[in-house]
Amino acid sequence: MYQLLSDQLLEEGDALPNHCSEEGKIIYQLNDIYKLMSPKFERCTGISQSRLELLHKLFDVDEISQTQLQKEVCIDGAAVTRHLKQLEAQGMVSRRKNPADNRFTFVRLTKEGREKIDSFKREKEQFISRVLDGFSEAEMKNLSDSLSRIQDNVNKINY
Repeated sequence: MYQLLSDQLLEEGDALPNHCSEEGKIIYQLNDIYKLMSPKFERCTGISQSRLELLHKLFDVDEISQTQLQKEVCIDGAAVTRHLKQLEAQGMVSRRKNPADNRFTFVRLTKEGREKIDSFKREKEQFISRVLDGFSEAEMKNLSDSLSRIQDNVNKINY
């Protein structure tokens, strides 16, 4: 009974596991923050972080192959295809096959997509401001440095 309740609390993000080491708690907190932030970010900005990243990359180029876009944003190819189909349905991007080789698809931001990016940027800045409310510049720098070290360590793990 206690284990079931404990597991339920962990799933809901309401409690830290008290049997974890300090290192384990850090990893748990990072995961919990991610799970809490992703849906809140999307509700605040109206778009997922992954889709916003794709739009930002497209904003910087006139046109790019879908394969190259996928490599630059480091998102799974199937996920990129799914995101682009939905963005295309919303009128934010357009895709066309390479006339010389139908295996390749080119992607570009539409006029509507370019206009929406400014709105998304403002919403993203407001969200970030709320997340980091109360942090000093020094605290943000220290946090960023620590998270970069964790990110580097994770990148070194070969599984």
